[in-house]
Amino acid sequence: MTDPELAEHDTYGGPAPLPLGLALLPILALFAAIGTSMATVGTGGGALLLSILFAACVAGAIAWRAGSGWDAIQQETGRQIANALPAIMILLTIGALIGSWMFSGTIPLMVVLGIDLISPRFMVLTAFLATAVMSLISGTSWGSAGTIGVALMGAAQAMGLPLAPVAGAVVSGAYFGDKLSPLSDMTNIAAIGAGAKLYDHIRCMLWTSLPAAAIALVAFAAFGLVGDPGRMSGSSEAILIRNELAGAFSLGPLAALPLLVAIVGIALRKPPALVILASSVLALIVGVVVQGFSVGGAVTSFVDGFATAGNLPAAQFAPSVENLLNRGGLMSMAGTLLYIIAAFLLAAGMKVSGAIDRLLGALLHRVRSIVSLVTATMAAGATMVAMTSHGGVTALIVGGLFREPFAKRDLEPQYLSRTIEDSVTVTEPLMPWTVSGVFMASTLGVPTLALAPWAIFCWLGPVMSFLAAFGLSRRHTARGG
Repeated sequence: MTDPELAEHDTYGGPAPLPLGLALLPILALFAAIGTSMATVGTGGGALLLSILFAACVAGAIAWRAGSGWDAIQQETGRQIANALPAIMILLTIGALIGSWMFSGTIPLMVVLGIDLISPRFMVLTAFLATAVMSLISGTSWGSAGTIGVALMGAAQAMGLPLAPVAGAVVSGAYFGDKLSPLSDMTNIAAIGAGAKLYDHIRCMLWTSLPAAAIALVAFAAFGLVGDPGRMSGSSEAILIRNELAGAFSLGPLAALPLLVAIVGIALRKPPALVILASSVLALIVGVVVQGFSVGGAVTSFVDGFATAGNLPAAQFAPSVENLLNRGGLMSMAGTLLYIIAAFLLAAGMKVSGAIDRLLGALLHRVRSIVSLVTATMAAGATMVAMTSHGGVTALIVGGLFREPFAKRDLEPQYLSRTIEDSVTVTEPLMPWTVSGVFMASTLGVPTLALAPWAIFCWLGPVMSFLAAFGLSRRHTARGG
């Protein structure tokens, strides 16, 4: 798309495209603020929130310079929040589910089973495989991480294992399954955006996804085999936690009912937020009937999170057990909404100023070869999803923008859709300010920057896609293209 074309497509009536330097400024401001906060006060949530708001202010100032006022930014922010409402609903219900599953004994049951059945050495590997299977069957990375992933994180915490590798394995498995499942919304949208047939798209992704998954599998297995023997062989602390949980809760089959409902509902493609809510309500009933807790305790666990002091006042727990149990509730996700609103303010400022269109156009303008085409597509996808937190919209826009350049080089549309998935679907959870990044960090209890190095499958996606571009280029040359 040329600069005149960008001007014609300026939704907010800007007189001309922004200079490239100004279009890049909010992104540079965001990275500079995050880097400064990491070097001075660490990676705490407050520092990240202020970094996003600072970048949003820079984007707003540029939008004002381009002729777009606060009203336009508010309207665009509202539109983006409306588009993300299903994801926000899932986020809130996950908070309620964690508190409710504690109340019903579901998470304590999974922790005890994890300690009894899973070798600490293979917890990371198990986390990857379990969430991969769940996500492949259900087509939802969030549902897999919020159910199986939460239970595995509880077991890892009880075993005294480092949580960042387990969280990274959960994210890797969740996105491996989501990416290849024909039931996944993002998989279907990426195919539609690129004009590819669904199963051609999935088959094409195997060439980049399977090598990435194989490398992740080896790395997670090696982590358990060569890790610190003391930490990987279990501990007396894990046995203490197991015994205290078994003594405080009735851990029979009924405690597993909420998990079963969640797995079946998600696998049957029912709306995730409603499935999670139904599982939470069932968990509250199980907590009252089976565990003998009060109705008031059920309400408190759903809204504010489970509290041992309110539900098990006579029991004495070790601090590690208190830390494991006292969590969840709708309100636990309230702070997360601040990050989402701040990120959407940043995205809105860049949208109404024309910065996003300018960046995408600049990337496309520099395409000279198949390798540079694939690289530009990935850069466009990663940039746009970083600013909008909406993978579906990104896939449709980037797909429409790059369809013609791919077709001109006789590249089938599934290569475009694969490139979109390798740069959008799997990279969003690695960005601390995106909705997916915030969701995974909040759900698993590990900061994004801590789990990201261990989300091996996710960051290998762009690497494998880039390497595959050389194969495409050689094939194109051999055909005389």
